[in-house]
Order: sequence, then structure tokens, then C-alpha cells
Amino acid sequence: MKSAVIVFPGLNRDRDMIAALEKVTGEKPHLAWHGDSDLPDVDLVVVPGGFSYGDYLRAGAIAARSPMLKRVKEHADRGGLTLGVCNGFQILTETGLLPGALMRNRDLKFLCKVIHLKAENTTSPFTTAYKGHEAFPCPIAHHDGNYFIDQDGLKALEDNGQIAFRYCDENGNVTIEANPNGSIENIAGITNKQGNVLGMMPHPENLIEAAHGGIEGRYIFDSLVAAVA
Repeated sequence: MKSAVIVFPGLNRDRDMIAALEKVTGEKPHLAWHGDSDLPDVDLVVVPGGFSYGDYLRAGAIAARSPMLKRVKEHADRGGLTLGVCNGFQILTETGLLPGALMRNRDLKFLCKVIHLKAENTTSPFTTAYKGHEAFPCPIAHHDGNYFIDQDGLKALEDNGQIAFRYCDENGNVTIEANPNGSIENIAGITNKQGNVLGMMPHPENLIEAAHGGIEGRYIFDSLVAAVA
């Protein structure tokens, strides 16, 4: 699987994503600088986490208007696999590749801890490896992870099977107590209607080997490799 990682000033998870992709695929991803306009032909484009442009104006707002994001949008519109994690999720909503918006966390505090996720849809190119592993731990680190969408949009997500992950407890129960940031309906990650674009707030790239405390984050990358194959 050939991949590319978009690099912005202010990111702090791009190196983690590069390491994860290299470990799973055996190949180093192409690094695409935000100000460039040339994106090679790859299977997967990743917009990683961090604080692009210092989150000025609004998280992801400036990055979404960079020259490289035009190429990312073209890649996604052609059906290319596209993954946005944390700040990357925020950027993808700002570009319109994913519906909804990410607001300040419910308690207005930065959150950095391990939570639990439940895979709601295990048929997308990003989630097939989660069959039989629907509830799993995953780290989060964000200040603006409170996902919101209006009721019509929420119904469309549910009807189309676009909700990829929800926050849950360790037993897979989707509860208010298990929701760390106030996201509507405990939503932690969604896909576009076509299923080739995924945005999520938790960091799967930080849970891919035993030294991380688990390998459940790797299943996203394993799913992608299988989808490309």
C-alpha cells in the first residue's frame, strides 16, 4: 500500500503516523508539505494530528485552505482512501470532505488519556479487521473533539452507516459517562457516504504494538492494506 502523509507547521503526530504506516506496510510514506501542490499517485492519504497553524481562527480552518488540501480533495473525490486523525478530522470537516464540525470539549479542558471505542461499522475499508474486536482501548489528545451535526445530518449518518466509531465503556456500552468530550451520540469517528474517507478523534497510530499497551489501533491500517490488496 502506497501512502502519503500531509505535513503542516504545528503538527505533533505526523512522525507517529509515519512510523505506524512504515511498520504496517513495510514502506515509508511520501511526505507532502502543506504548501506544495504536487501529490503523487498513492492508495492512502493521511492528514495527521496536532495543532496545524497553532489552531488559529478555528482548529483546522487555515490548513483546510492550503494548496495541498486541494490535491487531497481531488484524491478523495476520485475514490482514493483518505484518513484524518484528530486535527486531521477537524481539517477534513473544514474542507467539506466530511459533514459536521468539531467544537470545544464539553468541559472546556484538554483531554489526554485512554478511552474505549466501539466499532459501529465493520464493512468500510478502514474497519473490516475490527470484526470480533468491536470494543477496544485507544488514546485521545484533543481540546476540540466535541463532534456536532444537526439532526438531519445525524439521521443521514445513521441511515448510511457512516458512523465508524463511538465512545463506549470497556464492555462496549455506549453511555454518557463513557463520552469524554460531549460528542453527539458518542460519535468518535465517521466516514463519508462513499466510505473512502474516515475522520476520527482518537489516535490509532499510538496503539499498534505491544509496547503501546495494545495493538487494536493497528486494525485500521490492516483493514486498509487488505482493502488495497
